[in-house]
Amino acid sequence: MSMNLPKPIAEFIAANARLDMDGMMEPFLPDAIFIDNGKRIEGQAAIRQLFEEEVMPVNAIFEPDTVREDGGDIILEGPAHGDFPGSPLRFTYRFTLSEGAIKMLETTV
Repeated sequence: MSMNLPKPIAEFIAANARLDMDGMMEPFLPDAIFIDNGKRIEGQAAIRQLFEEEVMPVNAIFEPDTVREDGGDIILEGPAHGDFPGSPLRFTYRFTLSEGAIKMLETTV
């Protein structure tokens, strides 16, 4: 992926490619919000728990192939692959940044 992404998003994507949990969490604000197909998770601890339960066990890696901006948010689209039914699935990730970090991430299939 050779996209010019804001640093916190680039760090998150790179850490996900390595399945590096600490690296994935580092770009999030402490009170960040993650919306996973409509399910709202608030705070770093809850987001980490979701990743530990749903991302890491199936080795889910998101590989964005398109990027655009919408109302100040950065939107990435691309396949996620791993050990889960239907892999790869195409996802949309919508990032809202604040204070140089990820304030909100919304994912949809």
